[in-house]
Amino acid sequence: MLGKCGCTSLREAGLSMANNKRGPEPGSQKAKHGGQAVREKYGPEFYSKIGKKGGETVKEKRGPQFYAEIGKKGGESTKRQQGSEFYSKIGKKGGERGRTVPESKE
Repeated sequence: MLGKCGCTSLREAGLSMANNKRGPEPGSQKAKHGGQAVREKYGPEFYSKIGKKGGETVKEKRGPQFYAEIGKKGGESTKRQQGSEFYSKIGKKGGERGRTVPESKE
């Protein structure tokens, strides 16, 4: 017995198996509905504001070197999954996009 209102399982107690936290299982319909309710209540700017706040907190605690490390790990993972040719393709796409910028009037 978990001791929460006589519940005998994490699910009955409203806890997810993945993280033992209250609330619906991440990715479930109930979780998606909760996110939609927050969006309707606070607006999309809310997510931008809390994301920025979280990023600034991480930057203060871990420093800029942390971002360099995770960027390198992400790049290595992408290279393993997509192959080095992937970077060639996206580089060409970026270069093409840069060339189509209208010329300025002199």
